[in-house]
Amino acid sequence: MTSSGLNAGEMVKNVSFARDTIVVDLLDGRTISAPLAWFPRLLHATPAQRKKWKISGSSFGIHWEELDEDLSTEGLLRGAPAPGALKTKAA
Repeated sequence: MTSSGLNAGEMVKNVSFARDTIVVDLLDGRTISAPLAWFPRLLHATPAQRKKWKISGSSFGIHWEELDEDLSTEGLLRGAPAPGALKTKAA
């Protein structure tokens, strides 16, 4: 019952941004959101720079060429912030 890989539904469909959050829509209908504080390059980017993303990694990743930033749906689903990112307080 354990999964060793991603399934096709976990492919990126769309990426958008709220005030301080990245929002990733997956092909299976799920939406992942994470604080921008987890991804300093995106946090400090302009809205125009954030909009310049491309699907990468066989559709399981997101790439920002100008920012040299890459995110994966696997990492987002695990709740994994970028190394050295600001940690948010747990409740």
